Amino acid sequence: MSTPTPTTPPRVPEAVHRRRWAILGVLMLSLLIVVLDNSILNVAIKTISTPEPTGLGATQGELEWAINSYTLVFAGLLFTAGLFGDRLGRKKVLLAGLVVFGIGSALAAHSGSPVHLIAFRALMGLGAAFVMPATLAVLMNVFERDEQPKAIGIWAGGVGLAIAIGPITGGVLLDHFWWGSVFLINVPIVIIAVALMVWLVPDSRDPRPGRIDLVGVVLSVVGLVLLVYGIIKGGQLADFTDPAVLGTSLAGLAVLVAFVLYEKRCDHPSVDVSYFKNRVFSAAISAIALVFFALMGVTFFSVFYTQSVRGYSPLQTGLLMLPLAVAQLIFAPRARLVVDRFGVRAVCTGGLLLVMATLASFTTLDADTPIWVLEVIFFLMGTGMAHIMTPTSVVIMQALPREKAGSASALSNTFRQVGGALGIAVLGSVLSTAYRNGVEDKLTLLPAGARHTAGESIEATLGVAAKLGPRGEPLVTAANDSFLHAMHVTALWGAGVAAIGTVVVFLFLPGRTPPEPGPRERESEPANAVGR
Repeated sequence: MSTPTPTTPPRVPEAVHRRRWAILGVLMLSLLIVVLDNSILNVAIKTISTPEPTGLGATQGELEWAINSYTLVFAGLLFTAGLFGDRLGRKKVLLAGLVVFGIGSALAAHSGSPVHLIAFRALMGLGAAFVMPATLAVLMNVFERDEQPKAIGIWAGGVGLAIAIGPITGGVLLDHFWWGSVFLINVPIVIIAVALMVWLVPDSRDPRPGRIDLVGVVLSVVGLVLLVYGIIKGGQLADFTDPAVLGTSLAGLAVLVAFVLYEKRCDHPSVDVSYFKNRVFSAAISAIALVFFALMGVTFFSVFYTQSVRGYSPLQTGLLMLPLAVAQLIFAPRARLVVDRFGVRAVCTGGLLLVMATLASFTTLDADTPIWVLEVIFFLMGTGMAHIMTPTSVVIMQALPREKAGSASALSNTFRQVGGALGIAVLGSVLSTAYRNGVEDKLTLLPAGARHTAGESIEATLGVAAKLGPRGEPLVTAANDSFLHAMHVTALWGAGVAAIGTVVVFLFLPGRTPPEPGPRERESEPANAVGR
């Protein structure tokens, strides 16, 4: 750490500064289970979709809700959770969130039906919402500004690591235990994290915290749930023009518009929409959302590709995703060095172009494509993600003064989670629609009442084929062919979304690293500081 000057006095107590890296380790452990939980579920979705006693017999729509009930509660409460941390103390909120998350994990592990699983996953999302923003807010309060980019880079690498090692952990557990073990594993980690946090992590709060915006929270959660429900329902029916689908989706959009209008007029908004007037800030937030849109959508359909089409076990599937983790571990902490040389715009544009190319390359995968091709795709996708997440996180977090770190973290993570939820809903529904359209005419040998259920997903079709014995063999071939076509269509949709993000980032992110704003500028003009 450089010797402080009169114009840049140290703001972190020396005792805290000395143990800052140990504190970062504890924060990353807390972050690990929150982020890992979604990715650990991805590798288990095929198992959960199988009938009892192996799984719960969940449909593809129920699987999407099992993921999104967590994500939507998480995203909808992040702003309020950040304000609770600012008001009550980040350490207290972290501890409470971890306890709720642990209880929800134990209950989810013993779910008796898909509906129970969806409900307990929502409880886990409630706990997680109070954990994630607090980790980044604490980080910003224990590191001086000159070390924040490095610390955020390590933090971002931890997010990527958690996303990628989740499938490996889930695969190991599913090879030896029942499906509920992918949730029960969280409980001992929570206990360890709580003990270390009590010992090491200092408390901090905003001296001037905002008021809780309950109306805004309700509007945002209701709007997102209605929108995502409409999208998923459209995929289940393979008909997005159905009146129920259109009505629900449009109602969700209307509620979200009402949310934005209310936040603009509210004197204590949970989301300060004025920050989005700054195009740099908005572009950075959009980039994070699009990265997770692509990632969550891809991991959802790639699990069915590796397990249902290629025949790999859950553990093998998890290991196949390891290159995604390796790339982020290598590049996320070093991305700031590339930004210093080439600027935020060039690095993020390049990262999104790489993500777009890897999504498009899924169209080359077939039932007998050499598996190393998939490994290369995952590695390049992780490389692209690392060069988006780190620089955009730094831009967002340094836009606000230190005392508002919880709000900045909430904004970043909300868009991350909303992007992931929409990725699963949109790409999952595109996958369902394309699959049903492809396999429908092959299901004529089934009774009329069984055709709709059999056409919902590749697992549903293969389940029916297994019951038919030798007569079902043509269905297996049809299911694999239809899924591959559906995966190719879905990947192109994802690539198209990434292309839009590339244009936004290229147009609006700064061409070089913005110069360091003065303390007075940061306190008085946080929104403008982003673009300097």
